[in-house]
Amino acid sequence: MLSVRRLVHSDLPLANLMVASLLVLVVSLLPTGLSTAAKASPKASAFAATLSTKDRRAFEKYIAARTLYNFKLDKYWRRVEDRRAVRRRKKSKKITLTKADYVSSYPPKYSGSRLSKRLSRAWYKFRTKDQSKKKKKRKTMADVSDFLANAKRFYGFVPERISEREFKRRYAREALRLGLTPEQVVRVYALETSGLGTADMQAGIHPIRKTGRPISSALGYAQLLAANTINELVMHGRKFIQRLDRMAARANSQSRRKKLKYKATALRKMYAKAKSIPNKWSRQVKLSRTPRGNGMHAINIDGDIGPWLQVIKLHGLKEIARRAGRTSLSSTEIELMNLAGPGTGLEMMRPVGRKMPTTNFFSRRGYNRNTIVRGKTSDGLMQALSKRMTINMKNSGAREFVSIFGELRGKRSSAN
Repeated sequence: MLSVRRLVHSDLPLANLMVASLLVLVVSLLPTGLSTAAKASPKASAFAATLSTKDRRAFEKYIAARTLYNFKLDKYWRRVEDRRAVRRRKKSKKITLTKADYVSSYPPKYSGSRLSKRLSRAWYKFRTKDQSKKKKKRKTMADVSDFLANAKRFYGFVPERISEREFKRRYAREALRLGLTPEQVVRVYALETSGLGTADMQAGIHPIRKTGRPISSALGYAQLLAANTINELVMHGRKFIQRLDRMAARANSQSRRKKLKYKATALRKMYAKAKSIPNKWSRQVKLSRTPRGNGMHAINIDGDIGPWLQVIKLHGLKEIARRAGRTSLSSTEIELMNLAGPGTGLEMMRPVGRKMPTTNFFSRRGYNRNTIVRGKTSDGLMQALSKRMTINMKNSGAREFVSIFGELRGKRSSAN
């Protein structure tokens, strides 16, 4: 899902000359008054005007250093994007990737002038002093209550809630049916939900305490995004509907039959809406941000549909890997594909990709906001994922999941 907007050949000598020129310009301006950086920022300029001569010089030196650092950082990320664009073209032509197709260094670290604690606090207060007066209402992200409300409003759908243990049982049964191993399923669950996840867990909300606020639409045991739900509906919605119809025909009670038919009817409406747009990820993301789109996300919570949907997403990652020649995947490798995207995850597993910094595989924003990704190679990231999985496997939800897989396998063995 990473996009490259333009090519800038930042490795050329011209770029290095620009950096040197900027440094000379900034340094030359420091003793004589406000630096170009401060002049470029009205707020910095206004703050500098309030300072004593000594503090103003320290502040201008800091702003100049930060400006130069930001210039270098932007240059670094342009180079990352350039190489990414080259790799995409090579991959489309099935040309083997080499070390030269990657940026082998990490983003530059800031090592310039720093403000004293006193001046830093003053600068922070100056920047934020008007925020309380002009505080804008924070745009809230859709949460589970929105998913449920929109599912009912647009599709007449209310998911059937079942106990967590039964949800895990159905999830495990579906996983075994599709050839996923307990390790693959439970370790991914442990990583995605800290080994505590519930069927209605949303990213950013603690599954037990229910504290926090949503940080994305990621939902359930496999933490599917709302766009993932739409994408899976496009690919498998017809099969889900047919399966519900078959279950309704075999139901041993009128009540159960009625529930299954009701679910099939609602799912037909969702399927029709999901199919009404071009089958492109960007369009599915756009739809997922609307009430009609995020209303579909509620099916992850349903006791019948949710386990199928989430397990088939994990199974789909295995299928993508199989078609690329990888016939077996560890739980860590499945999670890597889940985290970075299937194609990018597979690229990270290749010998040359494993040694490269993760900046090559994530957007600048994604890299900066994800602490487990930063400052690592692909190999290092996989080790970190595996370590966190192992730690979280000790938590109650993961332990319960393991026991349920054991029960189901025991029943299979006795049946044979």
